[in-house]
Amino acid sequence: MSLANQPENICILRLSALGDATHVVPVVRSIQEHWPGTRITWIIGKLEHRLLHGLEHVEFIEFDKRGGWNAVIELRKKLRDRRFDILLHMQVAARANLLSKLIRAPVRLGWDRARSRDFHHVFVRQQVAQVPFQHQVQGFLEFPRALGIKIDEPRWDLPIASGALLWVEEQLCDRQNILLISPCSSHPRRNWQADRFAAVADYASSQLGMSIVLSGGPGTLEIETGAAIERTMRSPCLNLVGKDTLEQSKALLKKAALVIAPDSGPAHIASALGTPVIGLYAATWSRRSGPYNSLDLCVDRFAQAAVKFRKSTAQALRWGTRIEEPGVMDLIEISDVIEKLKVFTPIPYIA
Repeated sequence: MSLANQPENICILRLSALGDATHVVPVVRSIQEHWPGTRITWIIGKLEHRLLHGLEHVEFIEFDKRGGWNAVIELRKKLRDRRFDILLHMQVAARANLLSKLIRAPVRLGWDRARSRDFHHVFVRQQVAQVPFQHQVQGFLEFPRALGIKIDEPRWDLPIASGALLWVEEQLCDRQNILLISPCSSHPRRNWQADRFAAVADYASSQLGMSIVLSGGPGTLEIETGAAIERTMRSPCLNLVGKDTLEQSKALLKKAALVIAPDSGPAHIASALGTPVIGLYAATWSRRSGPYNSLDLCVDRFAQAAVKFRKSTAQALRWGTRIEEPGVMDLIEISDVIEKLKVFTPIPYIA
């Protein structure tokens, strides 16, 4: 795409989820570096805005995804007198496609046909390049590339409030070499069993001298899973599940020496913050949606899941296929994760 002039303003439409919102940050950074005078407006979900609150030089417009028609009417009011040079339509879901009609922009850039669904291609005029088997982080970076911005590797620089960092220091009480386990995804069938997390945590504590911290949201599943891990462990742990805010969780992920998590927002946030992540993947493919800076640490059994549950090879499935079947995460053994721990901490621990 050839632009005659630097755009005055760009609108990004990406409502959710936490991990994908994290993936969009390098897009913002690339635009800010290339066109420092361009104003950026981001239409975003309420929870995702809380994650990215403090991202400098970005105007956020919240959309309440649970607000029904009232939320749509409110967004329409906010956009009624607005015009943008470019819309980056980064979400293919039907709701986002319909909301995009409220945004006035002559350039409407969206996903390529292979990654499109819910008639996404009808709501855009231009499409990003189609790149097979591309990680989602690089997929999002196709948007600034389509605008003529040259970018190879992503930059995040996620802001963390000083108060959240102080809270973490108070909670950890001088604990060092933190292994933070964030056991729950919002998709329950991506989650590993609590007793397996406990076995890995015990190994990390007794053999590697790591301090175990559990983190997660305030939902029933998260709290029950955290309690089950703590109850099953032989070693002590600090259970902060349901006790931290999203901002404090971000600070915890930054402080950790290592994070273990399934395909979830915390895995991507930790990676964006520069913290190594052992990602647990079977329901989804880490090649597409693993923690970008820690793909070598992922335990990935998606190929086996494809054969067992879809009678197919992973490569033959549509890119982005989820195999969220009962028992799929049981393909990951405790020994698989311990082997990754040994790679991360090759020096024997001596108490």
